Amino acid sequence: MDQTVKKKDCCSSKEVSGDQYDLIVVGAGSAGFSASITAADAGKRVALIGHGTIGGTCVNVGCVPSKAMIRAAEAVHGGTSAARFPGISPCAHAVDWGGVVKGTADLVAEMRHKKYIDLLPAYENVTYIDEGPARLVEGGVAVTERVISSPRILIATGSRPHMPAIEGIDAVEALDSWGLLSLPDRPESILVLGGGYIGCELAQMASRLGVKVTLVTRSRLLPGAEPEVTEALTEALKVEGITVETGLAYVSVAKAAGGVSLTVERGGKTEDLTAERLVVTTGRIANSQDLGLEELGIETDGRGSIKVGPDMATTRAGVWAAGDVTDRDQFVYMAAYGAKVGINNALGVEPMRYENAAMPWVVFTDPQVAGVGLSEVEARAAGHEVKTSVITLDNVPRAVAARDTRGVIKLVADVKTDRLLGGQIAAPEGSDTIQTLAMALKFGMTTKALGETIFPYLTTVEGLKLAAQTFDKDVAKLSCCAG
Repeated sequence: MDQTVKKKDCCSSKEVSGDQYDLIVVGAGSAGFSASITAADAGKRVALIGHGTIGGTCVNVGCVPSKAMIRAAEAVHGGTSAARFPGISPCAHAVDWGGVVKGTADLVAEMRHKKYIDLLPAYENVTYIDEGPARLVEGGVAVTERVISSPRILIATGSRPHMPAIEGIDAVEALDSWGLLSLPDRPESILVLGGGYIGCELAQMASRLGVKVTLVTRSRLLPGAEPEVTEALTEALKVEGITVETGLAYVSVAKAAGGVSLTVERGGKTEDLTAERLVVTTGRIANSQDLGLEELGIETDGRGSIKVGPDMATTRAGVWAAGDVTDRDQFVYMAAYGAKVGINNALGVEPMRYENAAMPWVVFTDPQVAGVGLSEVEARAAGHEVKTSVITLDNVPRAVAARDTRGVIKLVADVKTDRLLGGQIAAPEGSDTIQTLAMALKFGMTTKALGETIFPYLTTVEGLKLAAQTFDKDVAKLSCCAG
């Protein structure tokens, strides 16, 4: 958002009753804790206001449980996929869905204590308040009948799953992502609505744990990813037996014999898709309702996300925001980072600006999909004269030796300067590989410099070097480690 947004006068000078703090943080998830710890380390007295389960989305219902169950599903799949190696016979693992779910819940409880609850005693000047929902008022925050006052407030209330307005959807007990992850009994089949990060991850996880899965989306899978990357992932999911239906319009949902029926439109004709359960993964929406934002002149966008500037300040002086409740990137690490930016500016500790040009992102499918920087479309839209490099994983020795060449690497660079602008990868170890490219972008590397960098042989990350060399040569004609 343009930093020239006009801010309304702060009313923190108005007399209010209740406790006085240097900072009030509303929301006790990753952004809220990051803000509170940053302020506490600066010697400030902080009121951390939570409501509901401490820890927020990531540890309780998002990153931690989903990645734990994805790993469990990978272990199951490994028994059957081992047959790709000569001399190895496949084996089928028995899956106790309820046992996996319970084990995941136990892990979540452990992480919630270790990374949130048990941290609070270490910060004496952070007071945790969980007495009910919070609402911003002039000069502070009201929690039930209590008013807590401070000249500075940071909002970090996160987001919740978005339920699309499809006729009949309220009558079929649709599951959101957490609903699936906490389901006590394994369903025979599911329809996964939405082909974004969460939809793709959970569709493959459920399939590997023995569920018949149909993944349905209006566009293509991962619509923000490079087409080559999306194609590689789509093919990988189909090979595993997942039905992928793209380019559809959702018409209605209804109960059906044995489950639920989704009516879709394709090419002007309607058809019904059926399964035992419907899982909706069509994005998330900010938890900004009932906070009193409008009354205080704090602007939001059409989805309710709080508008913030590069300093994470809202349109009201004295109020900052961070994390999924804002119009910024919806990743837990960016939520924590944004909170740090906001608090440093709020307290005058160190001027900081929110920067995401070298922000890596990951989709924990198999192959993993990861990216950083600009896509080809984004680079052209930004005015760059673009050149691209694309190599499939059968050009990467690590993938060949592992007998798993599913995937592709694509790099985007500026023609005139040769500077790298971005890149994406679909590979079994893509999540770890992408950080190297993030560092390359952060420090302005050229494709020539990346192609000349020494990488260890038989690693997936070596694929970045090969992709960089592909701008100028055919790497299929190089011997091992040549170039």
